[in-house]
Order: sequence, then structure tokens, then C-alpha cells
Amino acid sequence: MSFIGARINVDGAVQGVGFRYWCLRTAREIGVNGYVANLLDGSVEIEAEGERGLIEEFLKAVKIGPAYAHISDMKIKWYEKPRGYRDFGIRYKD
Repeated sequence: MSFIGARINVDGAVQGVGFRYWCLRTAREIGVNGYVANLLDGSVEIEAEGERGLIEEFLKAVKIGPAYAHISDMKIKWYEKPRGYRDFGIRYKD
């Protein structure tokens, strides 16, 4: 198993369209751990970690997103040291 982690910032019409709940469901179906959170600037932050192939599958899905979302940009920062996520959840940031 080849571990990889990614912090993803997603811009576009991604708040108020069910994007976080879609990410939650998709991540759990694929089998990656981490979180998704709305940010104050209107973007969404995702951290996802797990086996490389599963992360790549998740990223492909995120690029498409749910029906009412429109992804205009995705920035990905990779990391190799696990942060210890045991599930995928929704976080609420200030």
C-alpha cells in the first residue's frame, strides 16, 4: 500500500449546493479518510489521505462534483506523513 495525503482547496460554486455532504458520501464510498470544510472566502477545503489509487479516484470525483456545484479551480498540496484520520467528516471552521 502506497500512502499519500492531499490538502485540496476547491473554488467555484461549492457552497450552498450540498458539496460537503457529497464529499462526505463519496470519500466514505471510495474509502479515504480526512475532512471537508467551508471556508470564509467561499471556497472549500478538503484533506484526504489513504492509498494513492483511492486518493486519485477521489480527486477525479471531486473535479466533477455534485450536480449543482461548479468547480472553477482546484489546488492540491501533497503530503506523505499521515495525520491520523480514522474516518471522513465535515468540519466547521470559524
